[in-house]
Amino acid sequence: MTTIMEKTAGLVAFIRTVDSGSFANAARLVGASPSAVSKSVARLEQRLGVRLLQRSTRTLTPTAEGTAYYERVAPHLKAIEEAEDVVQVTETVRGVLRVTVPTFFGRALIAAWVHAFADRYPDIRLELSVTDRYVDIIRESFDVAIRIGELDDTGLIGRSLGRSQYVLVASPRYLERRGIPQSPEDLKQHACLRYLQAGRARSFLFADGTSIITEGPFDTDDGNHLLEAALQGAGIAQFMRFAIEDDLAAGRLVIVLPGIPMVTTPIHVLHAFGRQLPLRARFFIDFLVDEVGKFPTN
Repeated sequence: MTTIMEKTAGLVAFIRTVDSGSFANAARLVGASPSAVSKSVARLEQRLGVRLLQRSTRTLTPTAEGTAYYERVAPHLKAIEEAEDVVQVTETVRGVLRVTVPTFFGRALIAAWVHAFADRYPDIRLELSVTDRYVDIIRESFDVAIRIGELDDTGLIGRSLGRSQYVLVASPRYLERRGIPQSPEDLKQHACLRYLQAGRARSFLFADGTSIITEGPFDTDDGNHLLEAALQGAGIAQFMRFAIEDDLAAGRLVIVLPGIPMVTTPIHVLHAFGRQLPLRARFFIDFLVDEVGKFPTN
């Protein structure tokens, strides 16, 4: 006879596998071996009499039955986890906090803030995913997300972290080789490095509404690669200023057209907890608000 503990283990293993996309990732989340997670899911499938996951050598995806089952049970597991968080007091707050951030915010966060947060809250384990892709925080079981740009009507609860100024930059080596642009129109004669968003190159947009659609040798949807190309002298690129402040201070990058301001963009921190925000998430969000207030965001 299957015990409650065995049923619970299979349920958690299945949900974490769907969330993370593999038995190996799920094992890391639940603190077990991949084989143990796989066996737990197999026992759950045997008990239910249906295949929940479609397995292949490269992918692991839920079947139609698995998707339906996940959509019914995953919210209950999240509610249990949230209930445990709510009853914690400040002195005992602990647990895993899963956060997803865009590349450049993650770069600044890792460099400047993680150590301070860990010192302040040693029992909170921060699990940080740094990616420029759009992350569905409910579907992928993240607690907190940083979003840059105007918010869509997602139903998530947001808190403003202010606005960040975009700037155009290039390496001194590039400017020595190709000259310094004097106007936005001059950019069309330069090698411009473009960030791809949803498959489309982002134009250079100035505060007065001027939009320059540029051409160049390199397009990418990865902010780190874009920065590396700019540092190596491949061309002119635009970044949020706070993300490259160290490179500007060290002289590795120089602002192009400094007298012509570019647009600013809002930054928000989002969560999907509703009114019952667990302490670990509340402390992290408050910490972000304080730290961003100290950071040069415009």
